[in-house]
Amino acid sequence: MLLLQDDKRKSKDELIQEKSDLEFQMFRMQENLKQIAGKWDVLGIDQTKEDNWVIIYSSDDNNTCKIMLNDCSAPFRGQWDFSIHAQYTDNNTIQIDDIRGKENRGYGTVCMNHLKDYALKNNVQYITGNLVKRDWDHIDRLVHFYKKHSFHVNVSKKEKQGTITWQPAI
Repeated sequence: MLLLQDDKRKSKDELIQEKSDLEFQMFRMQENLKQIAGKWDVLGIDQTKEDNWVIIYSSDDNNTCKIMLNDCSAPFRGQWDFSIHAQYTDNNTIQIDDIRGKENRGYGTVCMNHLKDYALKNNVQYITGNLVKRDWDHIDRLVHFYKKHSFHVNVSKKEKQGTITWQPAI
């Protein structure tokens, strides 16, 4: 028997395997969540573009803010799989200092969405950042990413620098 799902026909064995994989990932998520919640503030659970379940958590000391992600396809070993590091420049602004982790997995989008939600919940009115020379080998990807997330992007290709600014819609 073949079943229709997402415009693809899958056999019963394929569906059983998918169910088994999902159950295992849910078990791992429960275990990872216990470890993460003991040390950090859990912001949520989400899925990446590849349908991997991830735990998003934060660290905030009123000077620096980190939005971190753990992919539940692997056991948590005390380290994030992806992170956005930012610092408060004043009571109204968080400035992104660095985005760290593997690219093109959907981690950046998940973390950026949670950073924007985090800013709104904490009455932060702006998220800013700088584009610098070390970013220039992937500047087009960065500009696309920030614009996708409703940032105003200002780039000087001649000077190899730029700025990003996000402000929630009023």
